[in-house]
Amino acid sequence: MHDYVWTATQALGELFGRDSSGVAVRLWDGTELDTGAGAPFRLLVNEPGALRAAFRPPVDLNAGRAFAAGLLDIEGDVEAAVDALMQRMRATGAMQMMRLALLLRKLPKPPLPALREAHLRGKRHSIARDREAIGFHYDQPVAFYRAFLDPLMVYSCAYYDDGVTELADAQVAKLDYTLRKLRLRPGERLLDIGCGWGALVVRAAQTFGAKVTGVTLSRKQFEEARRRIAEAGLQDRAAVELRDYRELDKSSFEKIVSVGMFEHVGRKSMAEYFRTAFDLLLPGGLFLNHAIAHEGEGDGKATGFMDAFIFPDGELMRISEALGGAETAGFEVRDVENLREHYHRTLRAWVANLERNRDTAIAAADEQSYRAWRLYMAGSAQGFRSGRMGLYQSLLAKPAGGGRVDIPATRRDLYTSRSGRAD
Repeated sequence: MHDYVWTATQALGELFGRDSSGVAVRLWDGTELDTGAGAPFRLLVNEPGALRAAFRPPVDLNAGRAFAAGLLDIEGDVEAAVDALMQRMRATGAMQMMRLALLLRKLPKPPLPALREAHLRGKRHSIARDREAIGFHYDQPVAFYRAFLDPLMVYSCAYYDDGVTELADAQVAKLDYTLRKLRLRPGERLLDIGCGWGALVVRAAQTFGAKVTGVTLSRKQFEEARRRIAEAGLQDRAAVELRDYRELDKSSFEKIVSVGMFEHVGRKSMAEYFRTAFDLLLPGGLFLNHAIAHEGEGDGKATGFMDAFIFPDGELMRISEALGGAETAGFEVRDVENLREHYHRTLRAWVANLERNRDTAIAAADEQSYRAWRLYMAGSAQGFRSGRMGLYQSLLAKPAGGGRVDIPATRRDLYTSRSGRAD
């Protein structure tokens, strides 16, 4: 009879280091492997074959599969667990990987349940395929997102302004800060590319007095945004359309904003993205692009777990690439700010909310979604904390004749007017 406990213990030794500290493990039979007091997390190995399922190539996909399927779990700080695993994988040499592979082959092959993975069709970043990719991520039940987001359901980096400690307040601060950067005034026409569930659309119309159009490819977001606009009685100033930004007729907007949508564009479509925004903007107008940027190794394309379970076809670009693409389209770069520490804090709050509202999230979607989102958000928090990712707000201008751009000479107004519309 195979001694799977011994084999798993040896494999964990190869993975985490035999003299490591701060790592705690509980095996399927209750065996505790504590190599250090006060570990911030405990890895739960729930099946004899869980390690074999998780750490066979490609690890960036199979570890996520094992976690989503419940073969592995984490008690405690998931971000710390992701950080520890990433550090160990980077530090593991070829001989260790060979020994680990031989040990894993001695463990049984566990059956995996059917998992919700993306299998997109058609040309990458075509409108049809982008619609499918957006639907995969954002068309979860609205109640699932309510389980971890703030009351306004802002699904992007919050802004922890001075004195702001709560997520809900930080998200309102982010909306206002973003709209103040645009110097949005009453009566101006604003386009929100990738408007989510409508929080910014409503805020811009209700508090800043703008005439707002939002577009999204997610039917669930479209329906919820329309409901919110009607509930607020803003149908005369705000509207949301279920369409791709590339399908918009050349129109006239004084201001354009895009929050958390650029990650879905892709390098090959970046030129079209900025050119479209440039064409939709009036001369002298402003475009604020709020986007995650790739800061680490590789090309920033979503692979493995993130591509299959979370953001199919997602792609992060370096800020230098994005700004270069904007300039090529004709934009003038007026301001760039990195808010990555704010996103780390935001994601920590989301993970805490999701864990606290676990039963609600599972009832709204399913346990796999709960487990996958918990892992992805904790892993993203690690990315922002460690500097693998950045979050940039880039203010871009379309100069009018003679180079005129209607913005103040300093940033002072951004900090002296903290509530509501720009002065």
